[in-house]
Amino acid sequence: MIKFLIPVLIMLIAAVGITFPGLLSRLINRALGFCSKLLYREEPGDVQDACPSIDVSVLNCRIQWIKLEEQNNIYDALSLEIRGTIRAPNDKCDTTLQISILDVTDGIDQAKVVQTRLPQWSSLNGQDPYAFRYRAGLGKLPDQVTILTDWTAIAQIRFGWLLFPRKGQRKLQFTTSIMSADGKHELANAQCLFACENPAFGYIDLQENSERTNILAVALAFSVSAADDRLCDCEIELIKNWARDNILENSASDQDEWKLDKALEKTIDFFRNGNKLDTCRMCDEIVGIAPVAQRYDIIELCLYVAQAKGSVTSEELALLKNMVGWLEIDPDRFHEMMEKVLPVSMHEVRDIETILGIDSAMSRENVRQHLNKEYSKWNSRVTNSDPDIQNQADQMLSLIAEARNHYTTEAAPSRQNLP
Repeated sequence: MIKFLIPVLIMLIAAVGITFPGLLSRLINRALGFCSKLLYREEPGDVQDACPSIDVSVLNCRIQWIKLEEQNNIYDALSLEIRGTIRAPNDKCDTTLQISILDVTDGIDQAKVVQTRLPQWSSLNGQDPYAFRYRAGLGKLPDQVTILTDWTAIAQIRFGWLLFPRKGQRKLQFTTSIMSADGKHELANAQCLFACENPAFGYIDLQENSERTNILAVALAFSVSAADDRLCDCEIELIKNWARDNILENSASDQDEWKLDKALEKTIDFFRNGNKLDTCRMCDEIVGIAPVAQRYDIIELCLYVAQAKGSVTSEELALLKNMVGWLEIDPDRFHEMMEKVLPVSMHEVRDIETILGIDSAMSRENVRQHLNKEYSKWNSRVTNSDPDIQNQADQMLSLIAEARNHYTTEAAPSRQNLP
């Protein structure tokens, strides 16, 4: 087969050279390299070391990607292998293994620890208690001087256990230590570098993203407050308190508090002067950097801002409804939150679709089913011991009857005849 491929390649190169002479030299080099691999390929079971010059008089380590199967699930994992010499104080020395990882993408002087999501693999007494520190018993060495002539896998680390400083292409430095079982003596030590792609936000990314998200949340809250071209003092105070609780750290200095207050005052002046922010763009940014739970916190803040003055305007509701889509929040979950924070009695204008959670894209049959569910829910609350809930239930049932009359072809039944 190889003898057949070589003349075929030569013929192809010659044909390309006539048509595209500029490609000839590059193709020749590639073809010769390919032929060389074919002619000198290794047979199964005759695998040679990729690093023949490795010094086995010292300990060496390397990392290999593997697929790890556990309980019918397959995970990406890193297999740590060692090769070389381990020198112990005596024969039959009992040993343990320790592995730590540094992210040296920005250089060793800017190295950051790789953290772990699992407490059992965290650093016990290190500067960063979340730093990854793998520990496992290796057993007793056969001799005082043990030489591993072949690569030997000694640990498998699931990739999902690790939390990197940043997202994207990372360069990692693994440090492997063979210790005496009592932890008093390091018998051997090795380091190796490994490159990988981290698809998730790192812990520094998450911290920065959280800070940025909280700043954007304050801006969105002010946008909701100013949607009706008014900024009420009660709304302003609520937003200020939220900002102090979520933007300032517990150890914040007086200077930090002063800077935040100055920034809030500038924001208030911005909105009082009739200016507007691009809320859609801000929501898009939040979706890209914030988890869903944090987005619900933002919507909850904005709902309480709308509630603060005792009534909610149609402009505020319209903006809130848009934010649900922009923040990619579940409309049903938002509807439940709104019912608790903004009961129907607070609505200056009773928008049936918003209050009842009807999507304009729903079919007539979907609307009917949705209204049936709403009816069942509110009908069960008519006899609630809380008079406020009773009153809200009565109002909601009236709106449901009105909605049925509007959205269905059949005449809306009386409240007593509703299913």
